[in-house]
Amino acid sequence: MPYLNSRPRTPEVCPVCGEDVPPKALACPECGADHESGWKPNAGATNGLDLPDDEFDYDEFVKKEFGSGPAGAGINPVWWITALVLLIAFVAMFLWRY
Repeated sequence: MPYLNSRPRTPEVCPVCGEDVPPKALACPECGADHESGWKPNAGATNGLDLPDDEFDYDEFVKKEFGSGPAGAGINPVWWITALVLLIAFVAMFLWRY
């Protein structure tokens, strides 16, 4: 009869972060890698950080993430009109009382 719990053997050293892993641990106590995510045979192929390539272009990243146009050019005119109407209303109320 085959062994029912055919879970892969826990490595002594985590292939993702390099920390010692206790025997029979279900996951690495340091980085959380486990049998499903990081203890696969090719786990050492990456460092697990998903960092950008060496040819990372910061300006291109900023343009892609935040758009190429300049930031907002101030307050929307609707808010200026709203503020002006409220200011006139407060002045009118103040003058109406006195």
